[in-house]
Amino acid sequence: MSVSSGEQPVPAVRGPALLFCPGNRPERFGKAAAAADTVILDLEDAVGPEEKDLARKEVVQALRRMDLAGVIVRINATGSRWHSDDVRALNDRPEVVVMLPMAESAEAVEALRPHPVVALCETAKGVLAAPRIAAAANCVGIMWGSEDLVADLGGRRGRAPDGAYWPAVGEARTRVLYAARAAGVTPIDTVLVDIADLETLAADSIAAVSSGYAAKACIHPKQVDVVRTAFLPTPAEVRWAEGVTAAARSESGVFTFEGRMVDAPVLAHAAQVLRQVGAAADEEPS
Repeated sequence: MSVSSGEQPVPAVRGPALLFCPGNRPERFGKAAAAADTVILDLEDAVGPEEKDLARKEVVQALRRMDLAGVIVRINATGSRWHSDDVRALNDRPEVVVMLPMAESAEAVEALRPHPVVALCETAKGVLAAPRIAAAANCVGIMWGSEDLVADLGGRRGRAPDGAYWPAVGEARTRVLYAARAAGVTPIDTVLVDIADLETLAADSIAAVSSGYAAKACIHPKQVDVVRTAFLPTPAEVRWAEGVTAAARSESGVFTFEGRMVDAPVLAHAAQVLRQVGAAADEEPS
């Protein structure tokens, strides 16, 4: 997905809060969809081997009555014994966005065409291939997965005692972000598996949006509001964005606002803040 210079790509994935929901729990589908910006109906990790067929049937039936703009289906990984059945079950719904776990190549993503794909990079090979994966013709988003990645790296845990990611894990977060933004697809931050630790979730979410992530995945409804709040600009940031945008209408070239030099990148940041709160400048400053 290419974009012209200076243009922000329109995310193909609704954010900022994505919520996983087990594919074998149809009674939760509607609630999860209502709670989050996008619901991820999960046929992979959340469903045991003995319930894969049931979950697949429940998800396919549910897709007939859901707003597909806010739905992603996580299928099983390429090479797993359930992958082909998942793909076949979705053959007549090519518009459905699918999430491909353990994504390690652009070819694996493109094999799912015409489905739009969110690629989940959660192995060393997948993270290193992220730029090529994000550039696949049908890739609309790319996410990294911390838990599987740590296991693949042979590590013990992903975080230091202070809660920060260890450098090797943090590098994956950065690489996936760069790959997504370079390709013009939606970057999605990983889940936090400690459901009760809302403080770390808030810090993670602030770090993600501050770096450039457009969305973050959740595994429990109580995490959704924390993510949404963190991804919204603060009132002070909104006031600054509105002020500098208004000032730019009467200025030409570089100018000063509230003691800070303002040029094109600063105005682009202000426009992004206003987009995040659903506001739009009346005109683009020259």
